Amino acid sequence: MNDLERLHKHLLSYPETTEEFPFGPDAAVYKVAGKLFAILIPDELPARMNLKCDPDRAVELRTGYEAVEPGYHMNKKHWNTLVLDGSLKEDFVEELVRHSFDLVVAGLKKDVREMVREQLSD
Repeated sequence: MNDLERLHKHLLSYPETTEEFPFGPDAAVYKVAGKLFAILIPDELPARMNLKCDPDRAVELRTGYEAVEPGYHMNKKHWNTLVLDGSLKEDFVEELVRHSFDLVVAGLKKDVREMVREQLSD
């Protein structure tokens, strides 16, 4: 299994997550309960992924890692683009995916948020 397959499976492992292609076949959009938390562009070389991020942490990450850039075609205050060139460790990328997922879940309606969090704890 290659790293992108593993990442794809990781993204879909979160509860209430769907994969859609509203921008065409080149960009996989991952949503939790209908709200975007990740965009994976696997066919770019290197592949890229947009993730939501706390604004203060977003700046820290961009400063600390060359492979973390302001979110391409996104609100640059709240989104980062990860350049998946192998320089970011898999567990770190997965941590950033979880951070994005958690931020989006926190903004869901209370009943949906509680349902998703309950599924996470199972």
